[in-house]
Amino acid sequence: MEKNITLADGSELKVGLTGNPGSVTIMLPGAKESVYGQEAENLKLWGVDPESGKHFIEGLMDKFQILSFDYEGHRFQHPSPDNLTPENITNDFLTIADEMNVKKFSYYGYSWLALAGLQLAIRTDRLESLMMGGFPPIDGPYKEMMVVTNKTYEQALNHQNSAADDEPVPISPEEIDWDNIKVKIDADQTKQFVTMYQNLITFDDRKIQQPFTIPRLTFAGEQDTIIYGENFGSVTVDIAGILQKNKQELEHLGWDVEVLKGSGMDHTKAMQPEVVLSLIKPWLIKNLI
Repeated sequence: MEKNITLADGSELKVGLTGNPGSVTIMLPGAKESVYGQEAENLKLWGVDPESGKHFIEGLMDKFQILSFDYEGHRFQHPSPDNLTPENITNDFLTIADEMNVKKFSYYGYSWLALAGLQLAIRTDRLESLMMGGFPPIDGPYKEMMVVTNKTYEQALNHQNSAADDEPVPISPEEIDWDNIKVKIDADQTKQFVTMYQNLITFDDRKIQQPFTIPRLTFAGEQDTIIYGENFGSVTVDIAGILQKNKQELEHLGWDVEVLKGSGMDHTKAMQPEVVLSLIKPWLIKNLI
C-alpha cells in the first residue's frame, strides 16, 4: 500500500506499507527511491547502493511489516529551514504512523535519522525497539555537527550570492580535495540542519537513558571518523571512537553495541543494505519475534 501523507508544513510525502501484516512493523525513514542510469553509476563510485531503499524493504518484508519513506530526500525537496526541530520531526513520524494505522513500531535510522530516532523514543511510548546506526546514543557529536552545519550554511549562502562558476564536479571520492571543496547546495536545505542542531546543542543524551526498557541497538563502522578541513570548522566527528569509548557504559544501560569490522568500513559503507541487514535482521528476530 502506498499513500501520500500531508505533513504539518503542508508538504506531501509518499509512504509505503508492505510485508507481513501480522508481524512487528519497522519504520524505515531512510528508504530512498531507486535511481538508475548515470546517477546510479555515480553512486556506485561512492560505494552507495542505488537501490538501497528497495533492498532494505525486500530484505525485511518476509518477517516484518515495513513502513517506509524517504524523509531525508523529502526535506531536501521541501526544506524546513526554521522548523526542522526534534519536536517537529517526531510529529512528522507520528503523523505518518497514524495515517497508516500503525499503533506500535520499531525504528531504524542512520546518521542524523538515528539521532531523530532517539528524539522520537523520548517523546512517545509507541516504539517497540530502537536501532541507531552511525550516530552514538551517548556523547553524540552535537557541538561538532553544529560547527560543520554552520560552516556549510555559510558556504551555501556565499555561493548563492556569488556568480556561478563552471568548475567540473568531481564524481568520485578520489577526485575531491576535501579541504577546499565548495558547497553547492541550496541555503534553505543546509539551514534546516543548523536549526536541528541548534535545538540539540544543550541536549543531555545521558539524562534520558534510564527510562528506556525497549530493546536498543547501536552500531557504526570501525573507520567512521571524519576529519573536516578548515572550510568546515576543522573539527573531527569520531563516531566509531565515541562508540568504542562508551561501549561498556552503553551495554550497562541496556544497549547492544556493535562496531563493524572490515576493509573501508566507514560512515558510507556501514550504511549499505548488505551490511546493515546482516546485523539488524537477526537482532530484530531475536528481540521481537
